[in-house]
Amino acid sequence: MCDALQLPIVDLSSPDRFSTANSIRQACIDHGFFYLVNHGVDEELVNKVFEQSSKFFSLPIEEKMKVIIKNYNGYSPLFAGKLDTTLSTKGDSKEGFYVSQLAGDLNQWPLEEDLPSWRSTIETYYQLLSAGTKLLSLIALSLKLDEDFFEKVGAFNEPLASLGLLHYPGEVDSSNEEIYGASAHSDFGMLTLLVTNGVPGLQICREKSEQPQVWEDVPSKSGAFIVNIGDMMERWTNCLFRWHSS
Repeated sequence: MCDALQLPIVDLSSPDRFSTANSIRQACIDHGFFYLVNHGVDEELVNKVFEQSSKFFSLPIEEKMKVIIKNYNGYSPLFAGKLDTTLSTKGDSKEGFYVSQLAGDLNQWPLEEDLPSWRSTIETYYQLLSAGTKLLSLIALSLKLDEDFFEKVGAFNEPLASLGLLHYPGEVDSSNEEIYGASAHSDFGMLTLLVTNGVPGLQICREKSEQPQVWEDVPSKSGAFIVNIGDMMERWTNCLFRWHSS
């Protein structure tokens, strides 16, 4: 049985940036995860993204395979990957669609006649993820650095962010094999901003080296992003900010 974890809450709209930076510092040292509220991304837009995401994943597999992933962009089918490579399972029970930089022609999109407004909704959401750049300036302050440190070292250069839409179908067969939506892993980048539609499933393990490992549920919080630091941020801070398995 897993316990529910109460993560710290960080308010991105707070006028006291140094206090906010200190809260982020403590959250990243203690948990590696926190909730981000008042981030400026409209909830109506988030709901539209979930709606459009559901429409895509409801398409027949033949249609989804027309935009099969290339150069890390496009559709990733069920069981196509396995985040925990030590498992003997056939793969993680999830499918995804990935978008990177909007400039250029790397991205693949469903046809407009099949999914009207799909591309425009996803592009709008991607462009509004400026919450991440605001957050990085606060993280710089939390590390006693200049507020524009990450910008000066090129962290905001293209491609700035990768956006992933994920669908977990749950039970997909009747075998006795253990099924993981996303098996235990760490994220490789600087930051992950996660939003869910309220369906539970996210867990973290705060002490990866302890046995047996204790996994704690992370409840969704309406209107909030769940933020976690990635391997790169852990390395850059010389493990001051600690990543915990999810």
